[in-house]
Amino acid sequence: MNIGEYFSLLGSDYTLRTITIGTGLLGAICGMLGSFAVLRKQSLLGDAISHAALPGIALTFILLQTKNSMSFLVGALISGLIGTLWIRSIINNTRLKSDTALGLILSLFFGFGMLLLTFIQKMPNANQAGLEKYLFGQAATLVASDVWIMAGVTGISLLITLLFWKEFKIILFDPDYTMTLGFNNRLIDTMMMTFMVLAIVLGLQTVGVVLMSAMLLAPAAAARQWTNHLWKMVLLASLFGGLSGIIGTAISASHNNLSTGPVIVLVAAGFVFFSFIFAPQRGLLARKIKFMKNKNNLELHKTLSFLFEIANEHQNYSHPHSIKLCYTMHGFSPKSLQKMSENGWIKLSEGMWSLTEKGFDAANNLYNQNLKDK
Repeated sequence: MNIGEYFSLLGSDYTLRTITIGTGLLGAICGMLGSFAVLRKQSLLGDAISHAALPGIALTFILLQTKNSMSFLVGALISGLIGTLWIRSIINNTRLKSDTALGLILSLFFGFGMLLLTFIQKMPNANQAGLEKYLFGQAATLVASDVWIMAGVTGISLLITLLFWKEFKIILFDPDYTMTLGFNNRLIDTMMMTFMVLAIVLGLQTVGVVLMSAMLLAPAAAARQWTNHLWKMVLLASLFGGLSGIIGTAISASHNNLSTGPVIVLVAAGFVFFSFIFAPQRGLLARKIKFMKNKNNLELHKTLSFLFEIANEHQNYSHPHSIKLCYTMHGFSPKSLQKMSENGWIKLSEGMWSLTEKGFDAANNLYNQNLKDK
């Protein structure tokens, strides 16, 4: 099955439609909430939360002895929130920095989760098979109820984001000012973290513990290259995340032996690399073009200043001079003189150059500007 056949079957195939809608919703909510994590410089927090959710899934199975998506969601959510609170507590009450606290909680919870999974594998329970899918994800296990949960969480997250947009925006860029306005920073921060944990927990079944942080951060990192406005970044991140889920699912379904979660992450990484190169302001290509343009403009201004100094020695600025004199004394390239001729700054005729009135005025303004800067 190729990608074209895949999209043609979406309307009739229940499984493909369910998986595509689920991964698209997951990408959208991760992109939206990941924007706040990227702007708050909490990129590693998503990785720590996803790993912290693993013990909650394992403990839920040990207690209930059954596999239920809603139960796993609640257990992972509680475990993820506990891990988040521990991280905050370590940062606020010790001298350890955030990266140390994140690494500590990540390692502790993930190690505990792996220990519990090993214990579960030795239990005489037929339902134990399949829990390892939460490590790397298995989108094929999504059912309609999972999609409805994703849709509900996405809708609630969007509603809360719109209702508290001003508060979220202020606390992102100036938390101290937020407190002076009388807002409860801890409540707003807890609200943001809760929905971020929810998004991560929802993605564990699809993308897995190991790759979930990439799904949270990649769309936001790509969107950050295209705009300086928060609402545009959130919108673009949601779009990139949703497209990553849909395209990744299509590629995975159209090829054998391709896991959906890793493919989705690779597609999201493709958006990041494309944005890093081709974004109009921050992209590497745009920066290179801007650098070359500034370099050429500087060369032209240097050339114009030199010609202005020569022309200033004569009462008539349009007095012609030999082009060879420029090459000998300053080493100008023919391209520089040709560009100045195209700008109307000089006239070229039979190996001679002369300033035009436009060129004299431009050089005089440049000379006066340099004096003012000094």
